[in-house]
Amino acid sequence: MRRREFIAGLGSAAAWPGVARAQERPALPLVGWLGFGSSPEDSREAITAMKQGLAETGFVEGRNFAVEYRFADYHPERLPDLAADLVRRRVAVIFTSTTAATLAAKAATDTIPIVFQVVVDPVAFGLVASFNRPGGNITGVTNLLTLLAAKRLEVLHELVPAASLIAVLSNPNNPFTTFETKELEAAAGVLGVHLLIVNAAGPDEIGMAFATIAQQRAGALLVSSDGLFSNRYDQLIALAARHAMPTMYFFGAAPEAGGLMSYTSDVGETLGQAGRYVGRVLKGEKPADLPVQQATKVELVINLKTAKTLGITFPTSLLVRADRVIE
Repeated sequence: MRRREFIAGLGSAAAWPGVARAQERPALPLVGWLGFGSSPEDSREAITAMKQGLAETGFVEGRNFAVEYRFADYHPERLPDLAADLVRRRVAVIFTSTTAATLAAKAATDTIPIVFQVVVDPVAFGLVASFNRPGGNITGVTNLLTLLAAKRLEVLHELVPAASLIAVLSNPNNPFTTFETKELEAAAGVLGVHLLIVNAAGPDEIGMAFATIAQQRAGALLVSSDGLFSNRYDQLIALAARHAMPTMYFFGAAPEAGGLMSYTSDVGETLGQAGRYVGRVLKGEKPADLPVQQATKVELVINLKTAKTLGITFPTSLLVRADRVIE
């Protein structure tokens, strides 16, 4: 063998151990994100909050975990297939932030851990056996936004007491819409107001819903708790301004972006809590041993600049109760 070929052979042999080590390097554990929206950009705030919770448990994307995203593009009928796909990908844990996605994940697997962040009572919807002892492969965090629906209507009525007809923007494809509507109807009966339920099942229907609300001369609008609406708050705020419609939102980002007001738990807090649970599951803890957590903080946020544009004066009774006032 000639000297040059011998040296080249030595170089190749020296490279093999490194190649073998790279091939043997274990793949990062996968977190499956089962979302209702259309893309990671569409849910960027929720994703950021969840990953912050993961970081607090020592997990950084790309270093010791990776994410597989699946989005239903606002079509709930797609969620079961997307959940099944995540199961086939053998993700380590599935994260969900809507009730429909959680139900789809639950139907797809009883072994892969599922961590949710939902707005409903997870016991009432059969997601867990109890708050303290979830049982099975599911746990998470609830902000119980549907239970705050009556209070949001009460605050909105206090702001515009002359509004005898209040519209409710609702997504008929949401599994807890009926539950929340019943809560609102009971509260409306006590307040002596009538509700106009207007449906929007996708982004392209929101504009038509506002046209109906204006046509029916509703005096105010309450946006029901749904991922479609929280993901499209810029569109909602623009339409509310165009129609000069006093609007109550269920998420704090809305008044910060120019919406009139919101009464809600801290969604960022609950997403962070859910992220910490995902991290604990990745470390080996079982969902059955992790009690369902609840939001502990509720905020009334008011945007006085928007109120001035609408010609609305907030009563002192609401201003003194506000947790944040944007001027």
